[in-house]
Amino acid sequence: MRLSDRVTGSFIATLGALATYGGSRLPPVPGQDVGPSAFPMVIGAGLILCGLMIALGIGRSFEEEAEADLAAVEGPPQRAQPADPLAYRLRALLPPGLLLFYVYAADRLGFVPTTAIMIFVVAVAFGARLRVALPLAALAPIAIHLIFYKLLRVPLPPGLLPMPW
Repeated sequence: MRLSDRVTGSFIATLGALATYGGSRLPPVPGQDVGPSAFPMVIGAGLILCGLMIALGIGRSFEEEAEADLAAVEGPPQRAQPADPLAYRLRALLPPGLLLFYVYAADRLGFVPTTAIMIFVVAVAFGARLRVALPLAALAPIAIHLIFYKLLRVPLPPGLLPMPW
C-alpha cells in the first residue's frame, strides 16, 4: 500500500504540532534558561517543517532528476532480494530488543558501556564494517553522555565506567 506524499507529509506535520504543543505544556525548571520543553519543541518544529515540505512536494524535482540520471546509467530499477529473508525481517525487532536491553542493563553496566554495546550491534546489523563500528561504539556514547550530563543536566547511570565530569 502506498500513501501519497500529501497524506504522509500532513501526518508528520501533525505529529510535529502535537510534539510542539506537548512540549509547550511542560513546566519550566527554576534557575535554568533551557527547560524540559526545549527538546520537544525543537523536534516538533523540525517535524512540522519537514512534513510541510513533503506535503507541498518541495524537492520532488531533485528526486525525479536523480532517479532519471540513475536509470540512464544503470538501466531499469530492479528489486533486490535480501540474501536471508528471515534475518532481514528480524532486524525489525532490533530496536525494541535493544530498548529492553538498555532498561535491564543500564543500571548494572552504566550508560556508556550499555550504549557502546547498543551502537555496535546496530552498526554491525545494518552493514557497517568493524573499522567504522568499533570507533563509533567507543566515541559516540561518550559524546552523548557529555551532551546529556553537561548541557541537558540529565543524570545517567555511572555503572562500571563513570565519566570524569
